[in-house]
Amino acid sequence: MKITIYNEFNEHHKTGKVLQAYPKGIHGALKDLFESKKHEVKTFTLETINSITLDVLKDTDVMIWWGHMNHQDIKEEVADMIAEQVRLGMGFIALHSSHLAKPLKKLLGTPCTLKWREIDEKERLWVVNPAHPIAKGLPEYIEIPHDEMYGEPFAIPTPDELVFIGWFQGGNVFRSGCCYQRGYGKIFYFQPGHETNPVYEIKEIQQILLNAVDWAKPVFRANEFSCPNVESLEKI
Repeated sequence: MKITIYNEFNEHHKTGKVLQAYPKGIHGALKDLFESKKHEVKTFTLETINSITLDVLKDTDVMIWWGHMNHQDIKEEVADMIAEQVRLGMGFIALHSSHLAKPLKKLLGTPCTLKWREIDEKERLWVVNPAHPIAKGLPEYIEIPHDEMYGEPFAIPTPDELVFIGWFQGGNVFRSGCCYQRGYGKIFYFQPGHETNPVYEIKEIQQILLNAVDWAKPVFRANEFSCPNVESLEKI
């Protein structure tokens, strides 16, 4: 499978606790995970994402997006191009703070705002749809020792399918694994993954990500949407 990863990886992410959690950056950790399963991976960061081409996107089965503080720096035409490729069949997985990513907001059509708190509290991620392909091979719940709290209300459309609900030590709950289809493309929003907490090194979280790319891969890929005038099939 051909996977394209975007990780913001700004100056904040290259020092201190973030560098300790992810020495290669989040994109590097995810690249290692997917390449270990023989997927073909390309990576982009804030420095390069605005130069991504349509050819790269057309050659991508699933795009994974991790954004944080620089959502506004993504060019509108790039976000539009990505959203259109999702509608045409490319899979899209938005991680953690990517609830505010331009491509996701364009696809969902809502503000995607939420409550948040950063005190490194425990999260218990409950599998509420164990029959879903993204939940394959998982236990009833996953303990995440430390993560940033995201809480309801979450200003998103009602998910087509809800796979995970997160409960946080401070008492909040959150729809942490949400599935959508837009056009021919599948979308998965997954909440865990604050940049200072090595959540993506937890084996169950890695299993979720591997399951998610398999679920989101294209079943059908169109070249364009058109509205043609056609002849009738039957004699009228």
